[in-house]
Amino acid sequence: MHIVAALFVENFAMRQVEGPSTRIDLTGVFFSQVAPSPVPCTLSPHLVVLIHCPPHESGDGILQVVYQKTDVDPESTPPLAQNVSPFRVDPGKFTYRLVRAELPIDEYGQVLAHCRIGTGDWMAVPLTVLPPVSA
Repeated sequence: MHIVAALFVENFAMRQVEGPSTRIDLTGVFFSQVAPSPVPCTLSPHLVVLIHCPPHESGDGILQVVYQKTDVDPESTPPLAQNVSPFRVDPGKFTYRLVRAELPIDEYGQVLAHCRIGTGDWMAVPLTVLPPVSA
């Protein structure tokens, strides 16, 4: 199995079209976010991970997402947050996982969501945390 895409989104919806075929509507895809208040604060972004299972594989997997402050090895540095979720997908099909983390932010800058299936390679999705906008 492999990750097709992983993105931070404001909204996610699925709909059926002729075929039958499924469409995924992703809106508000972002790679930066203004902090809700001065640091320290907490962010709760939604990460959607799209996964494909080739026809010859079993369809059973585990998605792991580890949030880090910087681009470091996620296995050697304590994470800001982490999520592990088993899933099942029919061979030859796609599935998705929505991951919502409570991220404690103590400084502005980049956070990386490291994602992988099982013990596979990590995929890093960046999120830049910006200072609040003053009025």
